[in-house]
Amino acid sequence: MYTTELQKQAGVTTAEPAELLAAFEARVAADEFIEPKDWMPDAYRRTLVRQMSQHAHSEVVGMLPEGNWITRAPSLRRKAVLLAKVQDEGGHALYLYSATETLGTSREEMIDALHSGRAKYSTIFNYPTLTWADIGAIGWLVDGAAIMNQVPLQRTSYGPYARAMVRICKEESFHQRQGYEIMMALAVGTPEQKRMAQDALNRWWWPSLMMFGPPDDNSPNSAQSMRWRIKRDTNDQLRQKFVDVTVPQAEAIGLSVPDPDLKWHEDTGHYTFGAIDWEEFYAVVRGEGPVARERMQARRKAWDDGAWVRDAATAHAEKRSRRQAA
Repeated sequence: MYTTELQKQAGVTTAEPAELLAAFEARVAADEFIEPKDWMPDAYRRTLVRQMSQHAHSEVVGMLPEGNWITRAPSLRRKAVLLAKVQDEGGHALYLYSATETLGTSREEMIDALHSGRAKYSTIFNYPTLTWADIGAIGWLVDGAAIMNQVPLQRTSYGPYARAMVRICKEESFHQRQGYEIMMALAVGTPEQKRMAQDALNRWWWPSLMMFGPPDDNSPNSAQSMRWRIKRDTNDQLRQKFVDVTVPQAEAIGLSVPDPDLKWHEDTGHYTFGAIDWEEFYAVVRGEGPVARERMQARRKAWDDGAWVRDAATAHAEKRSRRQAA
């Protein structure tokens, strides 16, 4: 999942019926799915709308840095694979927007929140893709980090979200493999190609670690989200798992993780790694990323340019409905 925005407190602001709340908590504790027609606390609903819509927004915005390279991919095969990946991401957004609508919000409300800046998307997409190797790094690192987040979401407590994640995770696995394949090809290519791969790893490593969100002691909603089974692992747990899995992958293809403090510990079976620049993270969250403005301009333009398609589809649906009624 692409979740890196600052979370807001989601405390209950209205009195909840004690019996309903107790029954809800018992169902969640028993790992039962909560379905759209089931009673749920307002804070649970708000938390899901924020998380799921942000996930959907991230899939849409994530199409931009990769779509920019479709025409410049180095071969017909690479073009076809990248085109398929971008198409998958559009589908993921559709699944997630549809699932979020079951919570009582609308597609228009979610898009408006994104365009107005009230809703966030993953900060990782506010970094530019400078070379073809960046497409490999995004697939390997960014989608690899996403998989770490998303696999546990197949067991999240809200049924529509969990079911959407089953297919999304399968497709994200393909995305991660295609990215790693690009990096492998570059790493065994010419010296210039290997340098390009290493440069991409250098630039994308730390933003990928930031993708998991702020450290647990600065993530006020994590405890509540885990109690409600919305989340299954903490930010720091997922970040550690990502480092443990990814470092050996880099070493296998002859690339070096850009962290002088990185160290393997045989006794714990984990790596320790250097300090993350959280000031950079918070700055990018505030919309100060290298290409944050360009990303939102592109999204607003696409929405405005597509208005005639939405209007035509609405008119056709209304016409068809009147014909069926007649």
